[in-house]
Amino acid sequence: MPPEIVALIDKPWLLAILLALGAACGMGVERFVAGQERAKWRAYWQRRNASRPRSEANGFKRDFKVVPLKGTPERSLLDAAEQLRVVMAAEFKPRPLLNKGEARVFAELDKLVIARNPGWQVMAQVSVGEFVMSDDPEAHACINSKRVDLLLVDAQCRARHALEYQGTGHHQGSAAARDAVKKEALRKAGIGYHEVVAGHTTPKELRLLVEKLVPPTAN
Repeated sequence: MPPEIVALIDKPWLLAILLALGAACGMGVERFVAGQERAKWRAYWQRRNASRPRSEANGFKRDFKVVPLKGTPERSLLDAAEQLRVVMAAEFKPRPLLNKGEARVFAELDKLVIARNPGWQVMAQVSVGEFVMSDDPEAHACINSKRVDLLLVDAQCRARHALEYQGTGHHQGSAAARDAVKKEALRKAGIGYHEVVAGHTTPKELRLLVEKLVPPTAN
């Protein structure tokens, strides 16, 4: 056996040191080779991505766009553009603002109001958010898209009384809950709320209601 091997056997601590140094050198060489390979692949992908549009380099389609946050002017423009696209692809036709029952009440109410006070007006299907406001955005959103069937406004175009026409199928589904929301908002705003029930409110009762709600023209 070579004397060098015998010396290492006689000194096991020296053998351990040599083995550790060999392992460390081997790991270092392996890491160096792996790093070189990664650098080659990184350079390859950088060159490839640089030759493509940024959207494709990130793995997205060419027409990908970052969507602006909701509530920003940029999002409003984007939403309007999308709405325009949908509208341009659809067909539209007019429809009556009021159904037959509502139209009859509107005609009679309009006649009575003008006779009582020509300065007052009757408006139909008005969004509550147009004549009631709140500093609380969440609260305003709850009533913004809700409508009243008929609205009495005074000579200064201030909303004074809302009239709801209760037809035969009015209280189906969540109608009662929606009416409760409108009633509370109108109550807090100081605007009256009154119901005209189909088949129950007579022309005489409607006239008496107008006389109660609309002040006569001052002489």
